Amino acid sequence: MSENETETEQSTDQTMADRGNTRSRRPTSEAFRAFIGSNWGPRPSDLPEQGGAADYLAARHQLAGAPFAGQRLVIPAGTYKVRSNDCDYRFRPHSAFAHLSGLGGEKEPDTVLVLDPIDEGDASGATHEAVLYFKPRASRSSEEFYADSRYGEFWVGARPSIAEMEAMTGLKCAHIDTLRDALAKDAGQVQLRIVPGVDANVEAMVNEVRQQAGLPVGGDALPDDEKLQEHLSEIRLKKDEYELSELRHAVEVTKQGFDDIIRSLPRAVGHRRGERVIEGAFGAVAREEGNGLGYETIAASGNHANTLHWIDNDGPVREGDLVLVDAGIEVDSLYTADITRTLPVNGTFTEPQKKVYQAVLDACEAALKRAGQPNTRFRDIHDAAMEVLADRLEQWGVLPVSAKESLSSEGQQHRRWMPHGTSHHLGLDVHDCAQARRELYQDALLEPGMTFTIEPGLYFRADDLAVPEELRGIGVRIEDDVQVNADGSVTRISEDIPRTIDDVEAWIAEVQASGK
Repeated sequence: MSENETETEQSTDQTMADRGNTRSRRPTSEAFRAFIGSNWGPRPSDLPEQGGAADYLAARHQLAGAPFAGQRLVIPAGTYKVRSNDCDYRFRPHSAFAHLSGLGGEKEPDTVLVLDPIDEGDASGATHEAVLYFKPRASRSSEEFYADSRYGEFWVGARPSIAEMEAMTGLKCAHIDTLRDALAKDAGQVQLRIVPGVDANVEAMVNEVRQQAGLPVGGDALPDDEKLQEHLSEIRLKKDEYELSELRHAVEVTKQGFDDIIRSLPRAVGHRRGERVIEGAFGAVAREEGNGLGYETIAASGNHANTLHWIDNDGPVREGDLVLVDAGIEVDSLYTADITRTLPVNGTFTEPQKKVYQAVLDACEAALKRAGQPNTRFRDIHDAAMEVLADRLEQWGVLPVSAKESLSSEGQQHRRWMPHGTSHHLGLDVHDCAQARRELYQDALLEPGMTFTIEPGLYFRADDLAVPEELRGIGVRIEDDVQVNADGSVTRISEDIPRTIDDVEAWIAEVQASGK
């Protein structure tokens, strides 16, 4: 048999899982292993500072565990998601994990937080003790150090030690290899719940332990698991002081991103894909000042603004058009802003643009005013905005019925031009608390600590023959971030991002004149 035939035969014996390593010529000699593991300096002796969320975690754990006394709760961070072949997206932990661990940024893939039941509770009333299971760094003499592209220090940097992770989080920490035994402890007497759909490997481990203990498995356990998922979403409806400060910070840096968008407008006009010039300007600030984007930026010029989730951003930006930019920066703690501004490309609104813009702004003001009134329910914010828009559409002769008829549940004709909701909760997710029950979301009274958006709009598509020609192709949305204060009043935390017609025009002129 020839040498080539031997190599071909060997290649067919290689598993698909191993094929990704065919491009690599990794050294395997004992001499190499001994040499690469030697002559390294000492690691830093100082422990990292405790994270800003650490002081709030005990209260969050108490809220999380209260309905599940005596049960073991498993909250995975999640794992990397494949972008293509062997390239992964940047890691972003599941929001319930981030909330209960205090870990932000890209820390820590494949980590699991477990809330272990406390038999009798403690003096504080806590029902659970939190333990963080993760993969600490390996020694420099290990193969992982140089050969493991997922965890190895040569590839991804030094992972924290258990002592360092405990210092950062203020939590009890353990090696991920001990997780299975911890889950199996008293499993016949202790019910296991896991946040579903986050980490398939951890979920399989939980189901294996359940099966061996005679507990419901898989689909039979899903209703109980979804109750945990629902509850962990609902406890985020009201933010603590740390969360509110992080949201304010997210809005501050998002304002910087919008400043850079304005600086980019002249270049955007001259580029065949000017919308991407705008997207790129904002994205650069997001990575420089935060963890990244809170969601994909919408940079929609002209008629593209009438596609609500226009994220292709591949169109031109023309003089005389409006450009609708819906963008938010996620800061390192993973809290995100969510701001929309509709900007005149050349710095000045036309009269038809002003007409539409002012109607939307008036709807914003009405919604904000309603939010600050006693006994306001979340759904009332939307209703207040719709009253303004329906009235304005009636005045313009656009509605086929009266505003009153349109606002009735049997009507709703005005929603042709405003099909989305006016508000959503905001926090670790741009659409935060999405698994909360309706009675705690849409039907709930506003309470201190709630943070949400106010974002009405009007969208007149270029081919919409139901509106006057001068309005066709104009799309306007204005979105601000709002918090409910201890006294029931509301604060627009995006107050410093201009939004009136005069202020927007002055803002564009000032930023472009400064050139900074």
